[in-house]
Amino acid sequence: MSNSLRMTLRPETLTVARLMPQAAIPEWATRGALWSIVRSEDELSIVCGDEQVPETARAEREWRALQLAGPIPFGLTGILASVLSPLAAAGIGIFAFSTFDTDYVLVKSVDLDSALAALRQAGHVIL
Repeated sequence: MSNSLRMTLRPETLTVARLMPQAAIPEWATRGALWSIVRSEDELSIVCGDEQVPETARAEREWRALQLAGPIPFGLTGILASVLSPLAAAGIGIFAFSTFDTDYVLVKSVDLDSALAALRQAGHVIL
């Protein structure tokens, strides 16, 4: 990779929850500093703080988020690939989502140290 990316390790621990596609957006989903909601024909996916998600929810817990420095121009290519390739090579699974200005890459808390090492080895800067 010719250019390193700068990214920030966010402080919160996150959960990715799945609700039925017709479900109303629950009030608990929109608390906290970082959350994302996506609805498709098949599901309602919610990313938010671990402590916000009810224990009874279908969810994958204990994710940490790396926020890529933005804004990232829409025409710029290969941004996520440059982050995901070293993680894939290290055998680390991810969950990613984007906003207008940037991308977020989530890794399981248990894999965080290995993920940071793989990204640094690929030339990225973690703040």
